[in-house]
Amino acid sequence: MKKDIPVFDGHNDTLLHLQDGVTSFYESLKDTHIDYYRAKEAGFAGGFFAAYTPSREQEEDRYNYMNENGYKFPLPDRITKEEALGFTHKLAAQLFRIETENPDKFRVVRNVKELKDSIDQGTMAGIFHIEGAECIDLSFDSLYVLYEAGLRSIGPVWSRSNDFGEGVPFCYPSTPDTGGGLTDKGIELIQHCNHLGIMIDTTHLNEKGFWDVAHATTAPIVATHSNVHAICPISRNLTDEQIQEIADSGGVIGINFAVNMLRADGKMETDVSMDEIIAHFRYIADFVGVDHVAFGSDFDGTSIPDILQDVSGTRKVMQALSEDGFTEEELEKIAYKNWVRVLENTWKD
Repeated sequence: MKKDIPVFDGHNDTLLHLQDGVTSFYESLKDTHIDYYRAKEAGFAGGFFAAYTPSREQEEDRYNYMNENGYKFPLPDRITKEEALGFTHKLAAQLFRIETENPDKFRVVRNVKELKDSIDQGTMAGIFHIEGAECIDLSFDSLYVLYEAGLRSIGPVWSRSNDFGEGVPFCYPSTPDTGGGLTDKGIELIQHCNHLGIMIDTTHLNEKGFWDVAHATTAPIVATHSNVHAICPISRNLTDEQIQEIADSGGVIGINFAVNMLRADGKMETDVSMDEIIAHFRYIADFVGVDHVAFGSDFDGTSIPDILQDVSGTRKVMQALSEDGFTEEELEKIAYKNWVRVLENTWKD
């Protein structure tokens, strides 16, 4: 690469590590993938900061079985709106706390001008994203309140069921066609998000839910942290038909660094090569064009390849993409311009 290109990322779960309200984003956080100073050193321009309410089950137990030759996990139990809303408020507060602690270093962005200005000025930008819409009431009052607070992106489901739809379970090998699609209220959620200009994330939806979003939405279709099913046939990855639909809508796919979604064998083992990572970027770029692939790391929400270590690995990926033959213009699109374009065509303000 001829120059350092800022990287804007489609998904992280860093707020989970700040939920105590004491730990600071500006500390050296040894047990996380992201903190401010490591991110800044890596050229990390910001990203979608997820508010995700964990399931009651111990998800670590599930990961222990992902090294078998095939696995199939049932969807976790539902969580209540009350617990989801309380936890969403807690994580959103941590995002706003990052900004208020150092407003010259970090900004919660609510429109495209703020995002562009932040990237140009070197101020880290955070987008408030909700992963799993359990906190949204069926009258959608909370959606409007959260929008005014800064919500600009939402995934209707995580990999469990709620009032809006059914998530895709973690299964390998498996297609994403694992269950029912969006409910009537799920379709209403899409319509309200289109009205407000909230980006809709199809990540964690099963295939029927994905197509329900595709048919209902008026905005570009997005999968913030998903990979290529043709390379790694796990239920969480996107089929060629889904990839094509996203591209046809003008949308984008953020490449997820979760090892079990990168590896052809679907295992939760971290000895993943850079070639295996780049293969997912290259597949989408060759299949539907470089305008439809970006970063969607899932930092602080999954096990990532040893070769990446943490957020510093984004620089290694950019260098590898360059060595794979992507031009400077194409690298800028993958790094941040594709996300900016999609938000320009989605957000209303």
